[in-house]
Amino acid sequence: MSKTAVHSAETAVSLDAAAAKLRETWLAAFRKVRAETERRAAPLSPEDQIVQSMPDASPTKWHRAHTTWFFEQFLLVPNVPGYKVFDERFAYLYNSYYVSAGPRHDRPRRGLITRPSCDEIARYRAYIDEAVERLLATAEPNELRKLLPIVEIGLNHEQQHQELILTDILHALAQNPIAPAYDKSWKMPRGERGQESKRGGFTKIPGGIHTVGDDGSGFVFDNERPTHQELIPPVKISRALVTNKEWLEFMRDGGYETPTLWLSDGWYTVQTEAWKAPLYWREIDGEWHQFSLGGLKPIDPDAPVCHVSYFEADAFARWAGKHLPTEFEWEVAARNGLLADAFGIVWQWTRSAYLAYPGYRALEGALGEYNGKFMINQMVLRGGSLATPEGHSRFSYRNFFPPHSRWQFMGLRLAEYDN
Repeated sequence: MSKTAVHSAETAVSLDAAAAKLRETWLAAFRKVRAETERRAAPLSPEDQIVQSMPDASPTKWHRAHTTWFFEQFLLVPNVPGYKVFDERFAYLYNSYYVSAGPRHDRPRRGLITRPSCDEIARYRAYIDEAVERLLATAEPNELRKLLPIVEIGLNHEQQHQELILTDILHALAQNPIAPAYDKSWKMPRGERGQESKRGGFTKIPGGIHTVGDDGSGFVFDNERPTHQELIPPVKISRALVTNKEWLEFMRDGGYETPTLWLSDGWYTVQTEAWKAPLYWREIDGEWHQFSLGGLKPIDPDAPVCHVSYFEADAFARWAGKHLPTEFEWEVAARNGLLADAFGIVWQWTRSAYLAYPGYRALEGALGEYNGKFMINQMVLRGGSLATPEGHSRFSYRNFFPPHSRWQFMGLRLAEYDN
């Protein structure tokens, strides 16, 4: 055999080994994410998985089916010749907001879909899992590399719904007068402030031009692109999250009764919704308690405050003589290791509207509806919460919700300009 032939054979073996490693890596990632969804749903009964407690929330069964439909719709149907869908009706039932993908059931009425059953959705998930794994295992190397970006966005999409499974079932269980726990052993993380950290106070971010957005280290959604520069004035940002103790002081000082602290829409919401405290707080015999995934328990004063809206966070900041950081101030501080508990407890409100970055381009096709069309009437949160799946957080992540929303694990930290 010539040296050229030997070299070609060695190259082929090397490419085959690389492709095999790639398959192994992505099959493991796919199985891990899909299993985590089922792990989060496991403590719930079929009755729990059907309920929809408000239009913004969705039933657990729907989350399990929708994330499965996502892989079927965007990965399997276009890329597997002769693929047979599990059930033709599911595209209508479990499409969320992808208008380009066809008609869909009304979001506020998802809780009325009692059938198909949870067992049938389990079979649906198993059917799609088998088809995806077979595709990843048999696709030619060049084809595999074209498919992996779809798999990757599908896995990150499912991780978003894993967080929603917990936030949505928490809201549903909170409507039950007997206050049932999702997991009686669950406890709210206290964070560094609760551990009497010596890192308290404010830390300074030097003013100037800073690079923000996608840093090229891994997967990002399209709304984190393109990387660009932002001018940031000299600012100080709190190392620690605002705690329940601080929020109780705000409440005792008439925070919810003082209109001058609130944005106009915020004050209207306070009045019409009769807000007196964060969501899930209940006053029992003169003492405040919080309903959580672990059930109803007394407020821990050292734990970070949770389940507050942008309106509430903004009012608290004004009461404290501070303001909320912009999303770019938060990102620069976090990247430089200046923030305690940036991830893993609560998403943190910023005072940045959810808008496109300069030069933003949505993905092509139906997946282009993923983020861009929501860039209106929303505020940005940064970081990650106790419900955010492992490996899903990053410095550039942009979460977003309307300013009245507070059923997510939402909190805040403060900032002030260094004049």
